Amino acid sequence: MAQYLDLVFDIPAKTTFSYRRDEKGEAAVGKRAMAPFGKREVLGYIVGEGDSPPPGLDEAGIKAIRRVVDAEPLFDQRDISLAQWIAAYYLCSLGQALSAMIPSGRRPGSYPSLPDDENEITAAALELSDEQQAALDAIIAPAIGTEENHKGTQRNTKEDSNSSAGSSLPPMFYLYGITGSGKTEVFLRAAEHMMKAGKSVIYLVPEISLTHQTAEAIGKRFGTAAATLHSGMSGANRLTEWMRIRSGEVRIVVGPRSAVFAPVQNLGLIIIDEEHDGSYKSGNTPRYHARQAAMHRCSAEGALLLMGSATPSAEAWKLMTPGASAPIQSFLSESDPKGRMGDGMIKRLDLSRRLSGGKPPEIQPVSLEHTEGCLTPELKEEIRKTAQMGRQTILFLNRRGFAYFYHCPSCGFELTCRHCSVSLTYHKSKGRAICHYCGYSEAPPKACPQCGSLEAGFTGFGTEMIEEEVRRTFPELRVRRADADSTSKKGSLEETLALFRTGAVDILLGTQMVAKGLNFPGVRLVGVILADTGLHLPDFRAAERTFSLLVQVAGRAGRYFPDGKVIVQTLRPKDPVITRSCALDVAGFFGAELNQRRMLRFPPYSRLIRFTIRARDPLKADKAIGRLANLAEGLIPAGGDALGPAECPIGIIAGNHRRQLILRGASMGALHGAARTLLERYEKGKDSAVYLEVDVDPVSLL
Repeated sequence: MAQYLDLVFDIPAKTTFSYRRDEKGEAAVGKRAMAPFGKREVLGYIVGEGDSPPPGLDEAGIKAIRRVVDAEPLFDQRDISLAQWIAAYYLCSLGQALSAMIPSGRRPGSYPSLPDDENEITAAALELSDEQQAALDAIIAPAIGTEENHKGTQRNTKEDSNSSAGSSLPPMFYLYGITGSGKTEVFLRAAEHMMKAGKSVIYLVPEISLTHQTAEAIGKRFGTAAATLHSGMSGANRLTEWMRIRSGEVRIVVGPRSAVFAPVQNLGLIIIDEEHDGSYKSGNTPRYHARQAAMHRCSAEGALLLMGSATPSAEAWKLMTPGASAPIQSFLSESDPKGRMGDGMIKRLDLSRRLSGGKPPEIQPVSLEHTEGCLTPELKEEIRKTAQMGRQTILFLNRRGFAYFYHCPSCGFELTCRHCSVSLTYHKSKGRAICHYCGYSEAPPKACPQCGSLEAGFTGFGTEMIEEEVRRTFPELRVRRADADSTSKKGSLEETLALFRTGAVDILLGTQMVAKGLNFPGVRLVGVILADTGLHLPDFRAAERTFSLLVQVAGRAGRYFPDGKVIVQTLRPKDPVITRSCALDVAGFFGAELNQRRMLRFPPYSRLIRFTIRARDPLKADKAIGRLANLAEGLIPAGGDALGPAECPIGIIAGNHRRQLILRGASMGALHGAARTLLERYEKGKDSAVYLEVDVDPVSLL
């Protein structure tokens, strides 16, 4: 039995630490252990073992681990390899990568035991349309023999000059279809095929709130419950599910981005629903993207990748050409260090018509310029008409609170957070002006704090104000609000959606949570209260996010009837993003957007690595970002450049002053090399009062 163990911890240190085995001999690779680290006892991950201490270490000075946490290993060499890729690509430590992958629970929870998946699929599936059947046939055709082909490719390590060595690896597919065209049914059929073949499936959804309904649909269809993994579960319950999955007890897993790490056995398929959604990108270290991790796993394990959306990401759109297919090796994980990514790398499968009697809704842009209040006459009239028909309305505004901007017309004073460089939002229900970034709040001023003017006050509108006006305008209608404030209590969102689904609510008002993946047969009308909220943010993806959100929320209308209606209220009715979203012109939007990205050299025509400095002292933040920029000189690859150093668009969050430097280049391989050298040099003599964040392939620059 090996006497020495290699541990890593959830810290930035990119090294392993050596310890002696515990006296009971319970330690093993794949288990977690409590170990002395400085003056503390810290949870670590055992990633290796050996019979002799590492060279250069005094055997007598090596400490022993305190105790082993797990009875059985939580991870194996395959998981360690995935974590090593995460660490290398996203420029973090192996310990940080494993910490993001492995549940944090210390003991199995009392999560209910679920039936195994040996039951015959019992629920009758819907009859497929010709388009759905063609898509399914294309997806499952290469699955036969995929595993043997993958093994053969792994044996062939010599790559020829045209990158064709990987041509036998599984391809990737994209279900591109309008909302309501039956993408979910194709996803379920593909999953069914894999499970019948004895393989496992990972089904990713963009939000935790969608996990339950997806798992429920799978249970009804397959006669077996899906395992779920998400951050809303307790650590103990996540650990229980993790071990059930690892043991092979379940073969299908549903969850948001972290479910991509599920330790399934014999992986056959990863599904990414609503591929475009920004929530697939982690906001904490490691800042991984679930799509990239899925691509890597599919390549490494010989599985198929199936993505889908009515509004693909710009990256996915560029890589799609109807009828074309290409080997997965050509765009491996989007890291592709040799720059082999190109158009036509994903096989696009079109679903062009709505099922269940619906059709694309009529979408009407309406100017808000001369409207008093939040609702235009056109929207009010359609709400009345919809209610008279016994149908339902969804009102969407991606801004919570009552009003979001305090301004004094006399002296120009603006009420901002004391700890962040953002405006405070007035929440009438709480009687407080609140910062949505750090949570700071204060009583709203009765007069301008600067000049005493009584003309100062809050302007702009949020979901609270919309709810108040709707209730005042339509007192006879039943209204429910669904946003982060009204659904903070556990189970409240599910309750609201269930009431709306049964027809007990006439008008559902909410933020993004009412725009994603929800299917309500009774909805005739969707009203977008203000389409411009995120359109002109200082971020190159602002137009893409606005377009996708508008098309997605419009897709909630008329899914089962041919008379769906969408009213898009806007201050810029002639803006190309607004007009193309109202026309559901996805091709036209991406044609213009990609042309602009090409001219400006932004993704997908370049790759970015963003370095963000945070410090309490603004002078220290300035000094650190200046030093980082100086170190970057001479490291930037040919054809690349640096954007900055500069203050971040949101310059202060929670009292931390933020500065950024962005490295840009045509190839991620060259950028990676520059970034690694830059980080190594920066670490020497860095200020401990300054924190550095690294974001590879950022989806937001705010």
